[in-house]
Amino acid sequence: MNVALRTPNRSERSLIRRMMELYLHDFSEFDGTDLDEHGQFGYGDLDYFWFEPTHAAFLVTVDNKLAGFVLVDNEVVLDDSERSITEFFVLRKYRRQGVGQQVATAVFDKLPAKWEVRVITENVPAQTFWRQVIAGYTDNQFEETVLDNEEWQGPVFSFDNNGRTTANHPENS
Repeated sequence: MNVALRTPNRSERSLIRRMMELYLHDFSEFDGTDLDEHGQFGYGDLDYFWFEPTHAAFLVTVDNKLAGFVLVDNEVVLDDSERSITEFFVLRKYRRQGVGQQVATAVFDKLPAKWEVRVITENVPAQTFWRQVIAGYTDNQFEETVLDNEEWQGPVFSFDNNGRTTANHPENS
């Protein structure tokens, strides 16, 4: 299985917008969101991920087939953090096969920073996923902070991968 991560061009924004509907469908199990009057969940403006230097979008492919996306920004809730995984989606057929771990590792390696990954309290499967992925990526050198305030409710995983090289994890080179 060949897992790849690439930066989409501006004309490919519609790919992420369409996959966003699948992601929001999956997420509705945890946040209770309903479809709007047009039969869509809808997502805010995705343009920021192409025009803001602090934001990034990535497409995920498996064997050259679309398999998900990742959105990164700098909208953080912890004082020391610089970057955040805003949205992370892998199609169900590719889950539990190591695809998500490979994708997360590739994103972190591409963008060294003081990271945070937030997960809502209700999304227990995502908490387990991120705890395992980040623990493996950082050799357990991360913090887990549970927030319950206006900004966030749930765990926030944080770590710093500045100065980290892929030589530390040969599978990423």
